[in-house]
Formats: sequence, C-alpha cells, structure tokens
Amino acid sequence: MKKIIVIFGTRPEAIKLCPVIMELKKYSRSIKTVVCVTGQHKELLEKVLRTFNVIPDYNLHLMKINQSLISLTSSSVAKIGNVLDKEKPDFVVVQGDTTTTFTAALAAYYKKINVAHVEAGLRSNNIYSPYPEEINRKITSLIAKVHFAPTGTNKKNLMREGINKNNILITGNTVIDSLLWMKKKILREKKDYKELRGIDFRKKLILVTGHRRENFGNSFKNICNALKYLAEKNDIEIVYPVHLNPNVRKHVFGILNKTSNIKLLQPLDYQQFIYLMTKSYFIITDSGGIQEEAPTFHKPLLITRDVTEREEVIKLGAAILVGTKKNNIIEKAEKLIYNDKYYARMCNVENPYGDGKSSKRIAKYLKNHL
Repeated sequence: MKKIIVIFGTRPEAIKLCPVIMELKKYSRSIKTVVCVTGQHKELLEKVLRTFNVIPDYNLHLMKINQSLISLTSSSVAKIGNVLDKEKPDFVVVQGDTTTTFTAALAAYYKKINVAHVEAGLRSNNIYSPYPEEINRKITSLIAKVHFAPTGTNKKNLMREGINKNNILITGNTVIDSLLWMKKKILREKKDYKELRGIDFRKKLILVTGHRRENFGNSFKNICNALKYLAEKNDIEIVYPVHLNPNVRKHVFGILNKTSNIKLLQPLDYQQFIYLMTKSYFIITDSGGIQEEAPTFHKPLLITRDVTEREEVIKLGAAILVGTKKNNIIEKAEKLIYNDKYYARMCNVENPYGDGKSSKRIAKYLKNHL
C-alpha cells in the first residue's frame, strides 16, 4: 500500500486541504492517508477540523505567543522531519504559502520524499508582500515534484520559472470545493448563530478581516482609522472578526472598540463566517482565501494590500487594490455604498477559481501517479 501524508498548520490550509483529504480517503484500499497538523494556528485550526470531521494523526503543537519566524521555522522542520522518519511516505502534500508549507517541503526534500503542492504558482513578484508567503511558495515550487495550479495564469508563472509543464495540472482552487460544501450545509441546517445576534442585518453590512504580517504597525492603524470614519459618517454596519494575533488586536480594539456600529467579534468558525459573507454588502480584506471565495457570492472586494497574487479578481473587476492609505479606503468604500451602478458592475462576475471538483482531480492524479 502506498502512503501519502498531508501536512498543514493554519486555518486557511485546513479549509483548502480537508476536501482533498476526504477525497484521498475514498482510495483507502490502495492509499493510506496520514494527516499531520503543525498547530501553527491552534483554536482557529481546531474549529475547521471539527467542521469537516478530520482527525489528525499527528499534532505538533508549534503555536507559541509572538514567536519569531526563525523559531517557528527551525522547530517546524525538526518536528516534521521526525514524523517523516516514522511514516516514510511516498508523497508529502502541502498547500499554499505558509511557514508550515515551506518547512514541510524542505523537510521532505532533506528526506528525498516527493512533494505535491496544492495551490501552486501564485505570485506577487514582491518578496516582502506578502511576507513571508511569497518566498515560502517560491521555495516550495523549487522542491515540489507535482504542482496543482488553480488557474492558467498560475501555470504560466510556474513555467516562466523553468518548471516542466508536464508536472503541472490545472485543477481550480480547492477552497471552492469547501465553499460549495458549506453553502449546502448552511441552507440545510438553517442555524441561529448566537455569536451574530448583535448585528443589525437591516443595514448595509461591511465585513472586514485583516491579518497580514506586512500590515502590522502603521498600516493597521490606517485601516482601523478608515473603518472608524466610515462607521461614524455612514449608516452602515461594520462586522470585524478579529484575528488572534496580538499585533492585530492591539490596534483594532484600541481604535474601534467604542464605535457602536462596528461589531468586533472573536474569530468565527468556518460555517459562521461563510454565513456572514453571504449576508455582507461588500468585504474589506487582506485575505487571499476570501479573494477566491467572494466572487461565488458576488460580493465586491476592497483588498488592503498593494499587490495581489490573485490577479484574476482584479482583471475581472470583482476587486480593487486599495492599499492601506486611510483616504483611499474611505473613497472606494463610499463609492460602493452610494453608487449602485458601480456596485452592480463589481457584483456581476463569475468566480474564476473553480467548479467545486478540484479535490477530486487532485486525489485522482495522485492515485494514478502512485
């Protein structure tokens, strides 16, 4: 029997890899699928695993408060290496651009184990934005044997870097698999989410997320000051599930905590967040995953970054890069609030990232390859 080990550590990775794990387990007669989580996220990761009923075989518990990238990287490589020594898999599957992705790929390389990279080929072409994600995924691409690219643009990026086109498969993005699965679950269950009861859904609801390391400091202050202005000057409701990172929370709670029509929430589980996304008018975010998800629900995006590796949403007109300047965020947000034609144009876009069958393609390819 062949063996695949799927390694991930953060909430976004879990959302995108749980459907792959579920598909791989359908081939249990010929493939043993082992799940290893590093715990780069803790509470956020555990909620997603419960939602998809995925039980890890290993949890490395790497999460420490305010740990440095150097500390996280070194401990991650060492602990993942120990797991690989024990399991001796035929393939290591990683996803995206996190420190876990990079360190798992590196550990596998040191052990001469093949790596399959889900969501390969995304590029901003700026090594400090997103930081450290751009370097994480570039190094992972150098190591990986198989590259599962969401779009044709991603495949072209990889080929420009000298990667053999025969080792690249365009699959779509697995986040759409999870999104459509969750949409059905929400419609079926019709839950009353107690965490969302204080929100005034009669108003235009702006959903906000933010966690990018390169935005820590003054950039987060600018974003928060823009949100405060928007809330005070417009009849809207802003809902902000706040990331657990203390570098995010100190500015968000310090600036926004006393504004009545800004609801600061603890991180939501995946089902609650997707429900909230469906109820939003538009979204302000620096999240890559949300850039992929929002077009399915026809929700315009204001991206608080200067570059994005999800360039498809920009080209199609579903999103705008607004950066972190206060006045630019305010200007673009108020245009969406008051200009109905402008808003409608941004809504009227089909999702370029997949049809909900990406995980099936990945699992089938790996089975045939093995």
